[in-house]
Amino acid sequence: MMKYMAAILMGSTCFGLLSTIAVLAYGRGFQLGEVVGSQLFFGFLLSLVLYLIQTWRMRKQKQQDASIKTRHDKLSWKQKLMLVSAGFPLALAGLVYFKSLSYVPASVAIILLFQFIWIGALIQAIKSRRFPNRLTVMVIAVLLIGTVLAAGLLEEGIKSWNPLGILLGLGAALFYSLFILMSGSAVPKAPAPTRAVWMLAGGMTLIFVLYPPAFLVNGKIFGELLVFGFALGFIGSFIPPLLFAYGVPHVGEGMASILGAVELPVAVLSSFFILHESISPLRWVGVLIVLISTALPEIARRLGQKYNPSRHRSNA
Repeated sequence: MMKYMAAILMGSTCFGLLSTIAVLAYGRGFQLGEVVGSQLFFGFLLSLVLYLIQTWRMRKQKQQDASIKTRHDKLSWKQKLMLVSAGFPLALAGLVYFKSLSYVPASVAIILLFQFIWIGALIQAIKSRRFPNRLTVMVIAVLLIGTVLAAGLLEEGIKSWNPLGILLGLGAALFYSLFILMSGSAVPKAPAPTRAVWMLAGGMTLIFVLYPPAFLVNGKIFGELLVFGFALGFIGSFIPPLLFAYGVPHVGEGMASILGAVELPVAVLSSFFILHESISPLRWVGVLIVLISTALPEIARRLGQKYNPSRHRSNA
């Protein structure tokens, strides 16, 4: 179980770096469609390369032993469409979140995005028709407290809150929750590279429809946008979907939403070290609270095994 949780933590860590890179790209004069479009373009290319390598290796293995049955059987069109549609909320989450930064401060946008914590738990509760357990409720409460502190809301107040920015931030939270949900339920038995390439194909297609990729023909893709697009594509569209496709089916959507909260302290740390933003002691306390809260489920599990040896032996 630990390796699946680690995969989600690593994917969320990558997501935490996106806002810093996006700010740097906007500072160089690139527009929203160029930033998001180049991100998904390079993410798709990287996933396609991995998918082709996997396909070649699996075919070679089958040729060596025709009796071997693998999970790399061809997907049906229905399964492909499910994976393509699972890429839509991933693309929209990034698009809407980056757009919200134009209307509200980054600290407010982060708080709004992190409403995916309780939105994800609510969706999971509705889906399973079961109220979250006490541990999940406690973790969510601690996470929200840490989020408010880490984002600096108590210090900056809500004077800069813009209604459209609020709606966009909450929309990003909803799309991110839907991505976590769909990444765990869409063809979970298919290999992670296969799932990732189809999800990214869907996300890229949607963004290209909304923002036609002029950067592919006007030469921008061969300039600075290559650096920003590749960086965003690698850590934002290639690595996280692959890790989420690997980990979410095993830990569940609810726990994945909680583990995904590590994105916030990563975003704060990257802003401090890369963008040289000042971070107050109170915000550092919030970062520490978020980090501790993400570890609470595993701590509770280990304590439960320690103080309930009979159950531990029965599972052995």
